[in-house]
Amino acid sequence: MNHNKNESGTDRLRRIIFSLVFFILGFFWLSSSIQIVSYVLSLILLVTSSIGFCPLYRIFRISTYKKDKKIPKICWVIFTIVFLSVSIAWSYYSIFFTDKIFLEDYNKMNNFYKQTLLNTWKEKRAESIVNYDLLVSEYGIFLEKYSDYHPYSLRWDIHLNDDLDNIYSVISSLKEKVYSGNLKQSHLDFEKIRPIFQDILKRNWFSMLAVSLVDFHDVMEKVIESADSKDQKWVASNYLEADVRLKEIEVISNDSEIREIRKKLDEVKDLAEKNEMDKISAKAAELKNSFIKVYMKRG
Repeated sequence: MNHNKNESGTDRLRRIIFSLVFFILGFFWLSSSIQIVSYVLSLILLVTSSIGFCPLYRIFRISTYKKDKKIPKICWVIFTIVFLSVSIAWSYYSIFFTDKIFLEDYNKMNNFYKQTLLNTWKEKRAESIVNYDLLVSEYGIFLEKYSDYHPYSLRWDIHLNDDLDNIYSVISSLKEKVYSGNLKQSHLDFEKIRPIFQDILKRNWFSMLAVSLVDFHDVMEKVIESADSKDQKWVASNYLEADVRLKEIEVISNDSEIREIRKKLDEVKDLAEKNEMDKISAKAAELKNSFIKVYMKRG
């Protein structure tokens, strides 16, 4: 049987590794329209590695097989253990980061929704139009992406696409009211979107705390960046926005871990007010560490 093989042990190990790469990409990261390609490549690499024979090598008269240089069984055992460990770890982090990206995309789009909601309520026509146009644009991007691609946590949500389409229908139907109609009525119509969003998040086990944590993260990074650059005024300015975002978190949960984030954030602000800029970078690092501790567990 060996005379039919044309792959070396090292070649077969590489194929197993790339088989895993294509499978993880297809399962966690790629849209449904192209993930089949990734699965096929993964299967081909796995099968050819298993039998030690590559048809393409035969066609092009290539062979990496070396009869006298077999990989010892102990190496295969070690490789198998490492391979399984990496597979589990990579799958876990793929779930974590695809959830994180989804929430970041959601928050980016949702920010324009909230601004539109606020300005229609205040009957500010110009601001409503600006934010409505941004909402239409950003939601269009969000809809196009997540109608075709479902992160692992939303993979089995059979109602997701219908809900996304319903939201789009509501948004697109309100253009005339926002531009020239009754803004108070358009505000009430926009309010119909909120429970749909919340239902999507809740039934897919995205806590509102997780959403708020992602929202806070972006402004927290601005505070940290301004602290690292020792810009006193910039710290104070960014603190105001971070304070608002953190208060949104505190409404949902205000346990000891959240209070630690608050403590570190306020300490950064206090150092800026006292102009003790030599200490502020280290304190900003403590703020980030306290946030990461919470986000890794509950984000």
